[in-house]
Amino acid sequence: MARLGTGIGWRPEIADVVEGMPGIDWVEAVSENLCPGHLPDSLLRLRERGVTVVPHGVSLGLGGADRPDPGRLAALAERAEVLGSPLVTEHIAFVRAGGALTASPPLEAGHLLPVPRTRDALDVLCENVRIAQDALPVPLAVENIAALVSWPGEELTEGQFLYELADRTGVRLLIDVANLHTNHVNLGEDPARALGELPLEAVAYVHVAGGFERDGVWHDSHAHPVPRPVLDILTDLASRVAPPGVLLERDENFPEGDELRGEVEAIRVAVEKGRAAATGSGAAARTPRTRTDAGYGADDAVRQRLGLAQAALLSALVAGTPVPEGFDRVRLGVQARALAGKRADVVGKVAPELPVILGARYRPAFLAYAQGCPMTGGYRRDALDFVAHVLRTAPGDEAPGVRRELREWWLERSGPVPRSARPGVRLARATRRVLLRR
Repeated sequence: MARLGTGIGWRPEIADVVEGMPGIDWVEAVSENLCPGHLPDSLLRLRERGVTVVPHGVSLGLGGADRPDPGRLAALAERAEVLGSPLVTEHIAFVRAGGALTASPPLEAGHLLPVPRTRDALDVLCENVRIAQDALPVPLAVENIAALVSWPGEELTEGQFLYELADRTGVRLLIDVANLHTNHVNLGEDPARALGELPLEAVAYVHVAGGFERDGVWHDSHAHPVPRPVLDILTDLASRVAPPGVLLERDENFPEGDELRGEVEAIRVAVEKGRAAATGSGAAARTPRTRTDAGYGADDAVRQRLGLAQAALLSALVAGTPVPEGFDRVRLGVQARALAGKRADVVGKVAPELPVILGARYRPAFLAYAQGCPMTGGYRRDALDFVAHVLRTAPGDEAPGVRRELREWWLERSGPVPRSARPGVRLARATRRVLLRR
């Protein structure tokens, strides 16, 4: 695997800081936030300087019961080619459920949810990974995720699950040490044991990020400084294998440049400490087998079983249906509230006009909407559905100016193309509204 070095997650909010940060060998950008024909100037300048850019996908849902969507795969492949990337990355997670496979309404999580560590789920994941590998022009690496809840009846540990995945498909691994810490706090899983079970020769690179603990639950926020336990796991990993690349993730509450540079330096120190201890560790990494497709398919019955289980869990989280048997009800409640809060936050970013129009009423109104209206088509569709819901349910005589602004916002964005701003067209629209009121 090619050496990447030290990197940082590229985000528009810190683009200038990243460009001026010394010692940055590569960056990672969220694939779904990039338009191949209109790449940000900052990324183009980094590419011109020889900085590697890796697209990081969040919406494939490789751990879902359905086979990967060809359109999403094509989009990820296009970004890899435009950026000249040596690899692309995604997650071992499911992000949607329901639909034709389960004869139930389609649901979107808007979040990365854990896959059950069972043989059925592993068979489905392996086939989905192979489909993705065949569609991509560069190697694929997949990331372990953080979890608030665990599935009942799991048959494998995280390390065993990842080892078999890499062993059977030849896929590379993106190991997130912050997620190992999250699963240690939330699920009682031992990060050292997980590292000991991994095929470390399959590691493509490593993620490092911060979070916070509340009421005994660790939230992988990517909005807080990297804590010491996460750096210690990084040191442990580096004592076992030299990671080809290590990257700092930060998505919210961006600090000043000096603080970001300090976090990157702390990551370098943690890796160097681990490498210094590597000589005496005696740890040997196992090499995964070359991919083989023989006997590892997932038939439709297996996919349907997994699909029904995932749909039941996601429905409980976003639609208020009963909690499936064997799950921790308290933890599912925490996850459900976290998902609703994330929806409100992301919709507020996708449609920044809505918090301005509604003011302090935006968040409580959105959370009330989310309780009975699951997301079915992504965050932009969610913003439109939320506004339509407010217009249907809000009293007609309450804040007419707000209703008018919301209606105009919805009309502007709900059609196939933006409404014309030409004076003649605007006059015709206004005349039509007057006539319809008579």
